[in-house]
Amino acid sequence: MESTLGAGIAMAEALQNQLPWLENVWLWVTFLGDPKNLFLFYFPVAYYSSRRVGIAVLWISLITEWLNLVFKWLLFGDRPFWWIHESGYYSQAPAQVHQFPSSCETGPGSPSGHCMITGAAFWPIMTAISSQVATRAHSRWVRVMPSLAYCTFLLAVGLSRVFLLAHFPHQVLAGLITGAVLGWLMTPRVPMERELSFYGLTSLALLLGASLIYWTLFTLGLDLSWSINLASKWCERPEWVHLDSRPFASLSRDSGAALGLGIALHSPCYAQYTLWPCLVLALVPWLVYTFSSQEAPPIRSS
Repeated sequence: MESTLGAGIAMAEALQNQLPWLENVWLWVTFLGDPKNLFLFYFPVAYYSSRRVGIAVLWISLITEWLNLVFKWLLFGDRPFWWIHESGYYSQAPAQVHQFPSSCETGPGSPSGHCMITGAAFWPIMTAISSQVATRAHSRWVRVMPSLAYCTFLLAVGLSRVFLLAHFPHQVLAGLITGAVLGWLMTPRVPMERELSFYGLTSLALLLGASLIYWTLFTLGLDLSWSINLASKWCERPEWVHLDSRPFASLSRDSGAALGLGIALHSPCYAQYTLWPCLVLALVPWLVYTFSSQEAPPIRSS
C-alpha cells in the first residue's frame, strides 16, 4: 500500500513542479468543485433554469454528502499532506511538494468528496442538457458534448485534489466512480411531490443516523477525531484548518438543507416565484462566499 501512496505523492510532485503555470487553474477548479458551492451556487442557478433539475441537484447533493461522510468514517484514508510526515516514507529524500489553504481538510481522505458529491449532483444537470441538445442537434459529436464536458470537468477536479495534496489518486478514482453511479441511480428517484413530514423525517434520519454510526464506532474503540488531530498537527498554518471542513459541519448542512427544501416546497411562495429575483438570490450567496474565502498564497516547503 505504501508504494501506491508513494506513487500518488510522485504524481502530486509532478503536477506541482512540472506544470507550475497551471497552479491558479487548479486552485480555481478545486473551488468550482467544492461541494459547498452546490448549495450556494449550483442549486439556485439550476433551479432558475428548471425547478425539477434544481431540486434534483439539492437532493442528490445532501444525500451524497451524507453518504460521503459515512464512507470516510468507515474507510478512513490518509491525506497526502499529513501522510508524507507520518509515514516516514520520505525521511531520506523529502518530496518537493507544498501545501495550500485548500489542502488542510480535517476529514479522512477516502473517497474524495469533491469528486463524489459534485459528480453525483452534476449528473441531473448533464442529463438535462443532453436531452435538450439531442432534440436540436443532428451531429453525433454535438450530442455527446455535455457528457464530455461532465467527464472533463470531474477529471480536472480530481487532478486538482491530487495537486493540492488533499487526496491520493485512488481516493479520487473512488469518488469519481461512486459519484457517477449515485447520480445515475438517484436522478430518476428525486422526491418532487412529497409531504412536509417526509422532508422533516429525512432531516431527522440524517442527524440520528450519522450520530448512531459515530457513537457505535466510538463504542468499538475507534477514535474518529484522528484525522482532525493529524490535520491540525501537520498543516503549515493553523488558520488553514477550517472548521467548515469538519465532518459534523457537512452533516448540519445536509440536515438543514433537507428540512429547508421541504419547507420551501410547501411554502405559498413556491408557486409564485419570478425569474429575476430567483437569479439575484442565486448570485448573492456565491458572491458572499467568494469574497469571504479568498486564499492566501501558499507557503513553499520541502
